Amino acid sequence: MTMEYKYLGKRIMREDSYERAIGKTQYTLDMERKDILFAKLILSTKAHAKYSLDISEAVKVDGIVKIYTSKDVEHTNYYNSMEWFTGIQGKRDEKLINDVARFVGDRIGIVVGKSKDSVEKALAKIKVNYEELKAVVDLKDSIKDEFIIKNDTNLCYKKSIAYGDFEQSKKDADYIVKTSGSTQKIHHLAIEPHVCLSEIDIFGNLIVWTPCQVAFAVQMHISRILDFPYNKVRVIKSNMGGSFGGKQQPILEPLSAFITLDLKKPIMLYMDRYDTLVGTVSRNPVQVDIETAVTKEGKILGRKIDAYVDGGAYDTNATSIVNAFMKKLFRLYEIPSQCAEGKSYYTNTIPGGAARAYGGPQSHAISELNIDDVARKLNMDPCELRLLNLAKPYQDDPTGGPNLGNAQVIECMKQGMERFDWYKRKENIYKKNTDRYAYGIGVAAATHGNGYKGAFPDFCNVEFTLFSDSTALVKISVHEQGCGTIASLTQIAAEALDLEPAKIRMTEADTLYTPYDAAGTQASRVTFVNGGAIKKAGEQLREKLIDTAVQLKNFDRKDIYTDNGKVFCKKTGESVDYSELVKFAEKNNFEAMTVYVHHEQEANPASFAVFFVEVKIDKYTGIVEITDALAVHDIGQSVNPSLVEGQIYGGAHMSLGMALSEEIVYDEKGNVKTNSLSKYHILNSQDMPKIDILLIESEDESAPYGIKSVGEMSCVAPAPAVINAINNALGTNITNYPATPEKIIEAIVEKESSINN
Repeated sequence: MTMEYKYLGKRIMREDSYERAIGKTQYTLDMERKDILFAKLILSTKAHAKYSLDISEAVKVDGIVKIYTSKDVEHTNYYNSMEWFTGIQGKRDEKLINDVARFVGDRIGIVVGKSKDSVEKALAKIKVNYEELKAVVDLKDSIKDEFIIKNDTNLCYKKSIAYGDFEQSKKDADYIVKTSGSTQKIHHLAIEPHVCLSEIDIFGNLIVWTPCQVAFAVQMHISRILDFPYNKVRVIKSNMGGSFGGKQQPILEPLSAFITLDLKKPIMLYMDRYDTLVGTVSRNPVQVDIETAVTKEGKILGRKIDAYVDGGAYDTNATSIVNAFMKKLFRLYEIPSQCAEGKSYYTNTIPGGAARAYGGPQSHAISELNIDDVARKLNMDPCELRLLNLAKPYQDDPTGGPNLGNAQVIECMKQGMERFDWYKRKENIYKKNTDRYAYGIGVAAATHGNGYKGAFPDFCNVEFTLFSDSTALVKISVHEQGCGTIASLTQIAAEALDLEPAKIRMTEADTLYTPYDAAGTQASRVTFVNGGAIKKAGEQLREKLIDTAVQLKNFDRKDIYTDNGKVFCKKTGESVDYSELVKFAEKNNFEAMTVYVHHEQEANPASFAVFFVEVKIDKYTGIVEITDALAVHDIGQSVNPSLVEGQIYGGAHMSLGMALSEEIVYDEKGNVKTNSLSKYHILNSQDMPKIDILLIESEDESAPYGIKSVGEMSCVAPAPAVINAINNALGTNITNYPATPEKIIEAIVEKESSINN
């Protein structure tokens, strides 16, 4: 059980909920400026080609100001949008406008006009003359290196991580179980397409308004790419309509800034749904081969993983995703020896980018299918097999990473089995079968981190001020994605200062006014790291108030306590309002009631989840219906259960879509076949099951108030649980995502054919 808190763990309503629900909230594209110009990218319709632009008719369109080509940006620097702090450097292989088109959707020009209407008309009149080059679309073809996309090999990056002696574990094992499978290219599909507004203020500063995830990274890229003074670039995080990682890496911001500096006008650079689908970034597809050595009793002795990652047309995160993919494989189970090798390759497809849970969905997608394969080989219950091998509390990361902390994944499995009535369902599930419908149950476990501790710098700064009216301002560089970040952090601030949340205002990132943050919103670090900084600052500020109360009222310090904006003395019963202490401190001590805290992440405990699911499959059509689901999360301390549940519902939606329908599909020439919402199939509301949620709360002293991450963690386990359930229902071995109706029918036919033969 966790501690009882005054504000943490309470279902407090977000103050912006109503305005967002009725559509009153203003987003970047709603912003207006005098003499604003609109801009839109010219995107390649060929996967790999040299090209030239015929803009002769387009420039005649009324209202067109300028059309930019690659020649206009030759003086700018190459860059890699993955870089998020000045001490990191990836392979810089992109220009603002690329002189060779390397995927359908690549940037080959920009149209700027006085209205969106004029821009759209001009785009329709531009003629692109292509000299097509050989396109390598399939990862398997890229691996062969028969045709090199760029440089001297298609191999972009490789990395190995290992401990123990896998070959010896194979000798000691009773069984070796192999599983091969793949995951697909997936789009983030945030409600708000990509957009950016840039302008120059009256002091000559470049101002960029962007619904981004790392404002300081945007500032860094703009300064370096455009050779413009760092201290004259101001990036303001604007309202965001969702991201899921898609807006983590700067895509439009350097382009918009470039045009503003050139034309000295406010620029609104926008994308529509097609542009966002084909011209931004995607979740990286992977091909995974797993080999597991296990005893007949079910103890896993060793595991070997080989992963091949489709990096897309540019480096972007083709390096980072390999590392992230592999590291998550070592923190879920207690396995004496493991070795993993990951390789990423270039293809003429949309570049891979940050996506919710960053490598976790891919690594668990196949590894959790392998665990079920092991269970079948041993004729063992898949939950019991997992219970025998899951990580234990305070287990060390065998690769030298941070300790797992108070890991409660075993408790998640045990309580989940009871809540889902696993054994009874398992006993009775096939009794529900008919000639047409097959039923099955599945389970999967997963893990995720809480920031970058052990890998990259992870720190932030916060300024916490209390004013004379007993309201407070927390200046911190966070980025609300729409999930309730500000509300959650406000509850942490309220708990630390002992002041009701309604009196606390929390800022979002503004590189001119808010303190520096090392990484922004990524790596599930915000509530853990920024929350830890706010907790520290709030507690220091409360101590400062107590010191002032001792000075003002001559209270005995050991008899003092605080309660909702007041300092009380237990002995005398006297109290003094926070507002009086603020006034006294300024008048007598010549200081504001402010603290400034630099906070470094001190730990990186693991978060865990287990997902249980029941499915119903139409054997005539291959359509899968999820009839019941349970999400169990090792959350530490829930800050706001309503927001936590919202994250779990949303994460499950993304993961179930990965399991059943979502996929960016290319033809052999690299054309995107799923370039609209009518062709890119997400689960609709009627497809979503009722999801029961069970939160396992526990104390973890390495976390602020015991808080651990949930937002990314929630979109990992559902997908493999569903695939395991499908295979459980049909007796098939589907391992390639998504399990579309076509694949399911194919698997049924293949199974029946093998039985008949």
